[in-house]
Amino acid sequence: LDDERLRPLLPPTITPAAVLVPLVDRAAGLTVLLTERATDLKHHAGQVAFPGGRREAPDSGPVATALRETEEEIGLASRHVEVVGCLEDYIVVTGYRITPVVALVRPGFDLALDLREVAGTFEVPLSFVLDPCNLRWIERHYAGVPLNVAEFDYEGRRVWGATAAMLVGLVRHLDRSRR
Repeated sequence: LDDERLRPLLPPTITPAAVLVPLVDRAAGLTVLLTERATDLKHHAGQVAFPGGRREAPDSGPVATALRETEEEIGLASRHVEVVGCLEDYIVVTGYRITPVVALVRPGFDLALDLREVAGTFEVPLSFVLDPCNLRWIERHYAGVPLNVAEFDYEGRRVWGATAAMLVGLVRHLDRSRR
């Protein structure tokens, strides 16, 4: 949790979860595959997100969770996915500790969306995410606490909150690795 002022608002138990940060290896350059959540979901309806979810008992760890959830939500088979590493965990105020699992995805895959969870998918060029001109910081309030929240707007699609924060984490990680 980036803001210590929110720690008292966390539930007593933090649930492990993982998302896949799929970087698709396109001829024109890497893209980030994102989902648009179904509009009738109880939580985060219509928001842009990475595929993923809570860890289940059979999962051996965050990578297994991310791959399983991705296949369940969008039908991306793990044979098209090469995991390259994990970013720092991200704790959200709803009580999840999310591990972003970064992976290269080979083209040639077919998606089969679980329409109960996912309304659609789209890809954003990684170059767009890496360009600091495309990142905005907006002020939001949560339980009376003012917060600066990352936001990207790509072709009318708003990427914000935890998803945007994880993209910022990816950008920072790539910047550090280039030094």
